[in-house]
Amino acid sequence: MANTFRDLGISEQFIQALEENNIIKPTEIQKLAIPYLLKEGKDFIGQAQTGTGKTAAFGLPVLEQIDANSKVIQVLILCPTRELGQQIAKQLFKFTKYSDKKIFTEAVYGGEKIDIQIGRLKRPTHIVVATPGRLIDLLERKAINLDHVKTIILDEADEMLSMGFKKDIDKILEYTNGQRYTWLFSATIPAALDDIIKSYMDEPFKVEIRKEQLVNENIDHKYMVVDLKDKLDLLSRFLKENSKARGIVFCRTKKNAELLSKQLYARNFKVEAIHGDMGQRDREKVMRAFKSERLPILIATDISARGIDVQNLNYVIHYDLPDQMEYYTHRSGRTARGGRKGLSLIFIAPNDIDKVKDLEANLNIKIRNFNS
Repeated sequence: MANTFRDLGISEQFIQALEENNIIKPTEIQKLAIPYLLKEGKDFIGQAQTGTGKTAAFGLPVLEQIDANSKVIQVLILCPTRELGQQIAKQLFKFTKYSDKKIFTEAVYGGEKIDIQIGRLKRPTHIVVATPGRLIDLLERKAINLDHVKTIILDEADEMLSMGFKKDIDKILEYTNGQRYTWLFSATIPAALDDIIKSYMDEPFKVEIRKEQLVNENIDHKYMVVDLKDKLDLLSRFLKENSKARGIVFCRTKKNAELLSKQLYARNFKVEAIHGDMGQRDREKVMRAFKSERLPILIATDISARGIDVQNLNYVIHYDLPDQMEYYTHRSGRTARGGRKGLSLIFIAPNDIDKVKDLEANLNIKIRNFNS
């Protein structure tokens, strides 16, 4: 199998940008997807977790295929959240730094005035990255023309369904149901997603990255048995003992995230929370502070953390265990990036200890007791 992006068929103009961004060796999903997607002409399913390099797996073939001389929208990328949309658009822009082709990408999402986005779409645009709800709004206003779209990419498709976007996705796929190819990327294939595959995709080629190929051996998985009344004190002790470190503390609900943020702030920790009820400007302000290392501790929910790409995080704390097992992988993958070491620490109630064993068995990892 190919071991470099050159072997995969990526041109030098994009390889230079990849190397500048320290993307040297292709990941498993990139090795399997890129050669196939470069050929065009087929629908595709890539089943892989977040953090496996999916954006480059679909982004590089898309950039190779764009006709920059044609000033129409040729590619539509659907994703669940504005943060992920912004992240994808930013990454595509970085990939084109040394490209001979002038490729223009726009991201459209809720939380920003739609008139501003309509204005931007009047400029030449080749690729649109969109959340489903905002794209439906733009279609209903006849403010976007998808007549020339050749490729639609559904990124984190299972996540879009779990957020209630099934009807919107159906509408978008029906609207564009002409001479276009559909590339679908998802961690899981639930029944509702299987319906979409059967309804809108034509004999798709599928690759699956197995769980054992996804284990990041640089993550140290640990658990701490904690009574509810002691949780805040034990978290505070950990944060004090690791005051020079940076990380994310995950809560299951917006209410819990907001409460924990206030409790830690009252204990003089420099901390902020992000969740779905925040305005776009406030969210971006918090994320700027976190990325620039002015803010060492971020409290987040699973949905609000989608699309966050922050380097050099030392730990992830599961203050509440997630509802879905794959979220544990999403969360833990925020640390130990770029070959660095990281800690994934679970706070677990005494009567929930079996959930740790379930995670070990399902994810093929070893989770050790923090205190032993």
